[in-house]
Amino acid sequence: MADPARAARLASRVKVIIAEALRRSVKDERAEMITVTDARVTNDLQHATIYYTVLAPDEETKAGVEQLLAANQGRLRGALGRQLSIRLTPTLEFVADEIPESAAHLEDLLRKAREQDEAVAAKREGAKPVVESPYRTDAEAGEANAAGDRPGTEDS
Repeated sequence: MADPARAARLASRVKVIIAEALRRSVKDERAEMITVTDARVTNDLQHATIYYTVLAPDEETKAGVEQLLAANQGRLRGALGRQLSIRLTPTLEFVADEIPESAAHLEDLLRKAREQDEAVAAKREGAKPVVESPYRTDAEAGEANAAGDRPGTEDS
């Protein structure tokens, strides 16, 4: 069993090798739209998960890229085996990375919150307080106590 540090180093190497192999050995224009974002290798170095994004807005292209990666999985694993100096070449699993979509959603939420903050600040701009001083003075507090207007107290 390998240590996690070795698996992390191998994962970074796998990421670079797969990205280069996609660019060089896969002869399809859809391969140009693929960006390898991350790679994870199990501690036993047997399996590698490759995370990727596709620079295309439509679902049809994304589905085509999935098929492209599945069809070229053996070629990519062969390129990986030739460049790694380990006993067994890890199996490859390609997973579409959802982080850019969730980051875009968070950016939209933050933009809406900023707009609401600006609207509240604009409303506050010309607002005046209801009374001159929102706090009671000592004289007013004494009058309220003498009249028995103080809330929360009962006569004993």
